[in-house]
Amino acid sequence: MLNTTGSQTWQTLQSHTATLPDLNTLFKSDPARGEKFTANACDIYMDFSKQAIDDEILSALLSLADDCQLSNKINDLLTGQKINDTENRPALHTALRLPKGETLIVDGTDVNTQVHDSLAKAETIVSRIRTGVWRGYAGHAMTDVVNIGVGGSDLGPLMATTALSEWADTSIRVHFVSNMDGTQLDSLLKVLNPQTTLFIISSKSFGTIDTLSNAKTALGWLLSAHDNKPTILRRHFIGISTRPDKMSEWGIHENNQLLLWDWVGGRFSMWSVIGLAIAIKIGMDGFYELLAGANNMDRHFATADFAQNMPVLLGLLGVWNSTFLGINAHTVLPYDGRLSHFPNYLTQLEMESNGKSVARDGRQVGYDTCPILWGDIGSNAQHAFYQLLHQGTQRVSCDFITPIHRYHQHQTANAHLSEQHELSLSNCLAQSQVLAFGNHALPDELQKNDDDFAKFKQYRGNQPSTTLLLDSLTPKTLGSLIALYEHKVYVMSVIWDINPFDQWGVEVGKVMANQVYDVLCDKKSVGAFDSSTNTLLNKIKGKF
Repeated sequence: MLNTTGSQTWQTLQSHTATLPDLNTLFKSDPARGEKFTANACDIYMDFSKQAIDDEILSALLSLADDCQLSNKINDLLTGQKINDTENRPALHTALRLPKGETLIVDGTDVNTQVHDSLAKAETIVSRIRTGVWRGYAGHAMTDVVNIGVGGSDLGPLMATTALSEWADTSIRVHFVSNMDGTQLDSLLKVLNPQTTLFIISSKSFGTIDTLSNAKTALGWLLSAHDNKPTILRRHFIGISTRPDKMSEWGIHENNQLLLWDWVGGRFSMWSVIGLAIAIKIGMDGFYELLAGANNMDRHFATADFAQNMPVLLGLLGVWNSTFLGINAHTVLPYDGRLSHFPNYLTQLEMESNGKSVARDGRQVGYDTCPILWGDIGSNAQHAFYQLLHQGTQRVSCDFITPIHRYHQHQTANAHLSEQHELSLSNCLAQSQVLAFGNHALPDELQKNDDDFAKFKQYRGNQPSTTLLLDSLTPKTLGSLIALYEHKVYVMSVIWDINPFDQWGVEVGKVMANQVYDVLCDKKSVGAFDSSTNTLLNKIKGKF
């Protein structure tokens, strides 16, 4: 396996960390910097001039990509090689958005044919639901659809459905349930009508306890309204899984089963029939536009020179910040309320993928990998955690995301909404300035502040950031944006020589939870665990 930490390129990058000027100095020394450190593809403009790099560092980062054979690794990803080596399978989420008619042969099978057969069945189901042909046990059309899932089966569809709410062309309401304690579902069941509610059970394994516990509760709610179980299962449940046998065992009718494959990772699965809720909300045409946008970014990733390749650049900058500069926190700041769930989506995508400390060959890595990632809508974050960004004790890298155009004339006659968008854009650009340049970004009269509290009004700056400008937020540009971050994650994993497609840290929690659950259900006695867990179990069970 690759180990480039001893290479000349790695040493060169490390040497630059000791002599790197601050961002204010870098901009003063290169007046054209704001134009030079940019890239543009798929209706997304990327400005990374406020990252702590110069020409030599960027050149060394690009050389590091070559040292790590990134070009070959990209080809392995896109052609179905078994790059998920700990599970001995490919990671073929890019195949989910290939146009119909293209061919991708993996292990003797045309994967694209399978994908579009699955999408065709989904399209039929979507049409029946949206046109009112699909009827509940009382003969009424569906008014509400509830997606029951967790992780990628929830975060992706929830994020995309919210982001594309303006593209919805149906009165059907789409809801999402993931919390295993039942809070979300309980709140919904109090207001939904069982005669007109359809449940989608999304689980790759169809064995996830969170999802199946919510599904069982939903089934019980429906049976309390109508006690014909076969009718309820046939008319009010759709299943999405790799396991048709388990769906059938649960009671999902064969016609209501949608299939995906083991090579679809959960956090990459929204492009598959896991995205059924998205398609119900915006229609299959809109869903295909989402896929097309992602495919456009795939093609850019596969063909663009690394110096202008947006996912490659974004990934290399992430490695530079985390591994070399020791910036171990990263925040995503969309200045658009429609992207409210995007930071949370990326939290799973990045931290579940690259939160690893073991290299592909089994050795412990000797450097920092994935940073802690979080975020929020920028305007909300300004009144929450920007204080830390501006005056805290640690450096945090930032991604600012905003559309250039919104509230077009055909969308609204309210001029005040256009003004609000301009206000949002102004805040986005202003915040990245102050984070980069600190006091130097302020007007002269504020820089000369000499009152008794001046010491408390200092802004050190030098917080690195990237700004992503979308031409506008559409299904296609959203698809490109999500794929951009997927490929960023892969680039980082290649440089770090880790597998981003397994998640053993997630699996261990599930195993332990089942053991504790057996104790709570009196299938096992208390005493099998550590003293803290045993004491907590005794307290819960009322033994003291």
